Amino acid sequence: MPIKKYIQPVYILTMCFVILLTSSCKRQANATATVVAPDDASGFVTLTDAVPDAILEIRYFGTYNFVGQRIDGYLEPTALLTKQAADSLRAVSDDVKAQGYRLKIYDAYRPQKGVDHFVRWAEDIPDTLMKRYFYPDLDKSVLFEQEYIYEKSGHTRGSTVDLTLFDMNTEKELDMGGTFDWFGPESHPDFCGNPETGDYTGDNSKSPQGRKITEKQFNNRMILRNAMLAHGFKPLDSEWWHFTLENEPYPDTYFTFEVKQLKQK
Repeated sequence: MPIKKYIQPVYILTMCFVILLTSSCKRQANATATVVAPDDASGFVTLTDAVPDAILEIRYFGTYNFVGQRIDGYLEPTALLTKQAADSLRAVSDDVKAQGYRLKIYDAYRPQKGVDHFVRWAEDIPDTLMKRYFYPDLDKSVLFEQEYIYEKSGHTRGSTVDLTLFDMNTEKELDMGGTFDWFGPESHPDFCGNPETGDYTGDNSKSPQGRKITEKQFNNRMILRNAMLAHGFKPLDSEWWHFTLENEPYPDTYFTFEVKQLKQK
């Protein structure tokens, strides 16, 4: 009887202590957590400030893109990236420059309103202005189903970049065997080859029209891929030009600020 009498008060006191300790830890963790506002560009830099050798061809500021008009949120023809992604891209630039190339940037950070613009365009099935240039083999109605258009994009987190290589000897883009933003299996890194081994196979069985890239074109894609992977970026299995920083600083934040030149700090 005496034991039972005192077990309950001791248990209650113990549980109260645990609850208080847990609450205190949570408050401390919350106090030290980094709060990221989606309209805050303080963790970003203008890409060319970090990578002066990069060439910019910002497709979504102009009209030569799959929509056929300037995309919402692109106020200036510039490119933004998180500081961490820009630092890693500088290492890539130094790497390929030693091989005779420069980086050419098509897109980097993309504001959410730009992604929303893509979604509205994809839902407007009759609008096929740029079909022959970017998706001649596809009916526009399958773009969501086949995951060419998403309501969220890794670009909006700020550490993803679309790019190619510029050959300093020929003063032309390196021939990758296909255009940026081509919707089809011809854009996949494993088209006509194995990107893990770098071996060219010539296997074009996934191309609906029997298109093919040459061994040289496949190898050119591998030059870009290998340099990006060597400096902390990871590839996408559907686009040879698309890479995301593996340890991106804002993996859960989709930013909303518009694309324009940032002030140097």
